[in-house]
Amino acid sequence: MEITYALAIGVLTGSGVWLLLRPRTFQVIMGLSLLSYAVNLFIFGMGRIMEGGAPIIDTLKQIDPSLYDDPVPQALVLTAIVIGFATTALFLVVLLASRGLTGTDHVDGDESEP
Repeated sequence: MEITYALAIGVLTGSGVWLLLRPRTFQVIMGLSLLSYAVNLFIFGMGRIMEGGAPIIDTLKQIDPSLYDDPVPQALVLTAIVIGFATTALFLVVLLASRGLTGTDHVDGDESEP
């Protein structure tokens, strides 16, 4: 499972970087989205992927703390998803405004590339 997880993060990161280097604005926005997904998966993976672990520690039983899931990465990823959605919506509005003002969606304004 770890190899599949690492490959998913690598593919998302590679695709995101490749799209960031494209000349069109929409491709840049999609690249940023893919990179944010890769970072979210990476942060989530740092919280020890465990199946069937309890999310809350019971202080009365004094059980080994390694049996519990870490809730901090889950909270960070949830917050990052909400912020990523908001910034993507903002980028799309800026994209539409830029396209309306300039008449092109190229990042550098040069339309010589196909």
